[in-house]
Amino acid sequence: MTDRTPTAAPAPAAPVTAPAPEPMTVTCADGQRLQAHWFGARGEVHPHPVLISPATGVRQQFYWRFADWLASQGHHVMVFDYRGIGLSLDRPLAGHPAQLVEWGQQDQVAAIQVVLQRSGATQLVLVGHSAGAQMIGLLPNHHRVARLVGMAASTGWFGGMRPAFALKAKLGLGVLVPLATVFKGYAPTSWFGLGENLPAAVGRQWGQWCAAGGYATNAVRHHGAADFHADVTTPITVFHATDDDIATSATVKDLLRTLPAAPYTVHTVHPADHGLRHIGHLDWFRQSHRGLWPMVLAAVRGQASQTAA
Repeated sequence: MTDRTPTAAPAPAAPVTAPAPEPMTVTCADGQRLQAHWFGARGEVHPHPVLISPATGVRQQFYWRFADWLASQGHHVMVFDYRGIGLSLDRPLAGHPAQLVEWGQQDQVAAIQVVLQRSGATQLVLVGHSAGAQMIGLLPNHHRVARLVGMAASTGWFGGMRPAFALKAKLGLGVLVPLATVFKGYAPTSWFGLGENLPAAVGRQWGQWCAAGGYATNAVRHHGAADFHADVTTPITVFHATDDDIATSATVKDLLRTLPAAPYTVHTVHPADHGLRHIGHLDWFRQSHRGLWPMVLAAVRGQASQTAA
C-alpha cells in the first residue's frame, strides 16, 4: 500500500531581524547630555565607524533605517540628536538656551569622541545631512574625520537659491520665524514646514547664517582660535539632487569655498536616473530611496575620486 498520510509542511524560517539600536548618552565638554543610538556592525567590521549628524530640525529616528543598513554592511554607526531637539530636548523648549554654533563646537565634537572611544578606531566617517555637514570648520577634532560625506550639504545661502524659493526662505527664516520667536519663546519652524521646532537662538542664527552666506564662518569670523575652516584637509564628497531647492550648485559651492584646503567631489544627482520622481532635500534617507544608498556607501569607503578645488 501507498502511505497517503499527509506530511507537515516545514515550518517557515523565523524572519531575520536586526538587533535593536543601543541607547547611548553623549556628554559634551560643557556638561550637556545628548541622547544617541548605536548600531553595531554586522559581519566583517570595516575599520571606519560612521557618525550620522542630522539636518536642522530633523530627529535622529529619521536616519535609523539608513544607519541599520550601514551596520549590515559592516560599519559601526551612531546617530544622535543635537541639544534642544528630539531625544536631547531635556527641558521646555521655550527659553531653551541652545545655540546653533554649539551644535558644532560642542555636540559634534563630543559625538566624534564617543564613536571613536566606543569603536576603538582613530578616525571615523562623518555622514552629515545638510547642517550636519556644514560645521566641520568649527571642530577642533576635525582631523579625526577621515572623510566627510555631505548629503544635501551646502550653506543654504539665500543668494544661491532659485528666486521663488529664496523669497519664501527669506520670509520664513528671515522675518516670520524671528517674529514668532519673540512671542513663543522658541522658533516655531514646524509652522513653516522647516522641520521640528527649535530653540530660539538656533532658529535666529539659522536665518542669519543663511542670509549672510558662508554658514558657520559667521560664528567664528572674529574668533580665530575657534575657526578651523582653513585647516580642514578632510576629503569631502557632496551629494545634492537637481530638485533640491536648498542645496543648489551655487550653495554647494558656497560651502566648499569656506574649506579651501579640503579636496572634494560633488555629485549632482538626477532623480530620474535612479528611477525616482523626487529626492529633494530629505529623501536620501527614506526606505523608498534605498537604491541610492550603495553610492553613498562607496563614498563612505573612499571609493569615489576626489578633485581638488
